[in-house]
Amino acid sequence: MTNALQFFIDGAWVAPLSSRTLPVLDPSTEEAFAEIAMGGAADIDRAVAAARRAFPAFAASAPAERQALLRRILAAYMRRYDEMAEVISREMGAPLAMSHASQAAMGKLHLEKMIEVLDTFRFEEAQGTTRILREAIGVVGLITPWNWPINQIACKVAPAIAAGCTMVLKPSEIAPLDAILFAEIMEEARTPPGVFNLVNGDGPEAGAALSVHPEVDMISFTGSTRAGIQIAKASADTIKRVHQELGGKSANILLADADFETAVTKGANSCFGNSGQSCNAPTRMLVPRDRHDEAAAIAARAASAHVVGPADAEGTTMGPVVSEVQFDKIQALIETALREGATLAAGGPGRPENCNRGWFVRPTVFSHVDPSMTIAREEIFGPVLSIIPYDGEEEAVRIANDTVYGLASYVQSSDLERARSIARRMRSGNVYINHPAWDAGAPFGGYKQSGNGREYGEWGLAEFLEIKGVVGYGA
Repeated sequence: MTNALQFFIDGAWVAPLSSRTLPVLDPSTEEAFAEIAMGGAADIDRAVAAARRAFPAFAASAPAERQALLRRILAAYMRRYDEMAEVISREMGAPLAMSHASQAAMGKLHLEKMIEVLDTFRFEEAQGTTRILREAIGVVGLITPWNWPINQIACKVAPAIAAGCTMVLKPSEIAPLDAILFAEIMEEARTPPGVFNLVNGDGPEAGAALSVHPEVDMISFTGSTRAGIQIAKASADTIKRVHQELGGKSANILLADADFETAVTKGANSCFGNSGQSCNAPTRMLVPRDRHDEAAAIAARAASAHVVGPADAEGTTMGPVVSEVQFDKIQALIETALREGATLAAGGPGRPENCNRGWFVRPTVFSHVDPSMTIAREEIFGPVLSIIPYDGEEEAVRIANDTVYGLASYVQSSDLERARSIARRMRSGNVYINHPAWDAGAPFGGYKQSGNGREYGEWGLAEFLEIKGVVGYGA
């Protein structure tokens, strides 16, 4: 990748003003395979200035022009789809088949959905004699994570373009190469200069500079709740809009009438998917007390069926976690669960026997987990499932909602009406009934400390718009 040591600013690849660089590590081998430039405040200033210059003309463009740009971006994306899947797999450890089928697919799906949304979205409408206008909010800063990297880039960039915003993207420095490839795609699609700008860097320097910048009108951030709090505080002095999708500790309630073989297996695999590195992963499985041991045995079988190995190895179903920091955090939480008295049903501490290097974690199942235990309270962000027994639906809902997070919840039942009733009582931004197909148009975001605002489809587009009422317009 020839542009790894450059930034994309004002329609051109430019040398950074900062001299810092950072190696990109392959989590399957722990070895560096690329190097990126690390931007600072001066680089952010240059990118924001380009976005500010480009904003008036782009905001005034017709929705049809912006839709045409999205179509060109999608076409360029599809030409480099396989390359995108390979880059993501290498930099963050998703098995290559999964990266191709899911990780890279998310970029395609978000672009397609936003093109579809623009067919019917109304930027203007009459309300009596008042005209309601929906206008681009301005220059936006996009700060994206490493776990579903192109998913979070596409679900922010696509609505920002659809709205008429200009932007500066600061992707995760841990998995940055997909963002560089995406910037090349934006260039190939003939994106007007200054509309999309890319600066690599870390949170304390580049991210902080973007958050405090007086010429940035909005920050859209996906990442940890801890970092989200820091970004909100940094943005407060300029009263910019802050949209956040943060952590989660999602409960998965299995009602007694569920098909346990199917429900437990799907629930466990949803927890272990992407090596457990999904903010909406169903990491707390709540089961009737008299079905607890049955559920633990099924989940243990599901864990043992996974093939843990290098992301590029044939047959791998679970790759490594992304970094040594993540590996150490997960191992510490597994050890804490053992000390606090949870029963180990599968997996456990250390690497799998076939993996002597790389940040590989055993798919782990704990049973007899008390809701007060650390693994039932803290986001682990690894392939660790906690099985919690409950007595009655009221207790199940109470345990599920007893968390500072509120991103997602899951309900399994053969009675759809019962499941719907439970879903209405869950304090989370999403509820998934019986593991449905993914919906690119469903609003995605959280309650409580899981963030604010929504992404995906028309909901994501609305986040990048200001509302103007022109009173007397139709008089």
